[in-house]
Amino acid sequence: MVSSTLSTQIQLVNRPVGWPTHADFRTVTVDLPELSAGQVRVANEFVSVDPYMRGRMNDVKSYVPPFAIGETMTGGAVGRVVASASEAFAVGDVVTHQYGWRDLVQQDAAGFRVVPELPGIPLSAYLGVLGMTALTAYVGLLEVARLKKGDTVFVSGAAGAVGSMVGQIARLKGAKRVIGSAGSAQKVALLTGKYGFDAAFNYKDGAVSEQLAAAAPDGIDVYFDNVGGEHLQAALAAFRDGGRAAMCGAISLYNSTDAPAGPNNLSNIVTRGLTLTGFTVGNFWDHLPAFSAEMAGWLASGAVVFDETIVDGIDNAVDAFLGLMRGENIGKMVVRTRGPVTTV
Repeated sequence: MVSSTLSTQIQLVNRPVGWPTHADFRTVTVDLPELSAGQVRVANEFVSVDPYMRGRMNDVKSYVPPFAIGETMTGGAVGRVVASASEAFAVGDVVTHQYGWRDLVQQDAAGFRVVPELPGIPLSAYLGVLGMTALTAYVGLLEVARLKKGDTVFVSGAAGAVGSMVGQIARLKGAKRVIGSAGSAQKVALLTGKYGFDAAFNYKDGAVSEQLAAAAPDGIDVYFDNVGGEHLQAALAAFRDGGRAAMCGAISLYNSTDAPAGPNNLSNIVTRGLTLTGFTVGNFWDHLPAFSAEMAGWLASGAVVFDETIVDGIDNAVDAFLGLMRGENIGKMVVRTRGPVTTV
């Protein structure tokens, strides 16, 4: 491996209108300076691309500030310390952090968290099944939607990073029936096979409301929403009295330039006593220890399985993100960077 202080980084140069294109981004090379006291330098091995990043490309008020034009974007990443001017970190430590969209990062030590290397588990798992993605599924299902044993659960976007975790956690926590939607026959087969869903359907095959009614003839108790739009309307029609929804995302609307049409059956919220609760995982970090312990046990026993879609090369991070927006991923979409860089 070649010693280097050169960092390849991806920056946002335009605020996309509708679907992002390559013209909205640029790749730059930055020569990092000498370490200052209290800093560490980390060679990212994997960086995350996530649906929420599309919202950060818009200059609107949200739960997280928008990406700044002309500056390197940020997001989840995992890598190894290659140089340290902090007593808290040693060269070789594996760390997670929010300085993604680059292959080499140098920042104050406070921005990094050391994590253990687990036998047989790739480091990329800290961006998915052991990270923010699965924590989102965990708290959304258990704390926001308040899953109870015997519930029937419907998950939209169920073959994605969050959805695939929701279905498996629901099964482990005593759901009576778990139903998922996905966008291809391959993904539907994966849901009912590898991930253990009781039923699944391809939302492209027909009206979501009709397919959900066939999969859940007795109705649903919990809806985990990753998609919005037609899926939300179908869930509102399928809910039993007292149903609960965890509103996590609405990827079907993220790139739309038209005003979205709202569900026309919102009155069901009143007549059936429904609860729809929006949430972001940043408000639930206190659940991380419990989640980490439980998920580690599930992984070790094989009770939870996971998939990743890996795109090689930091230069291809935009392709990975655009592919995610088009639904080309199975499980977590991650970018494997150029690999560890050694320096002193």
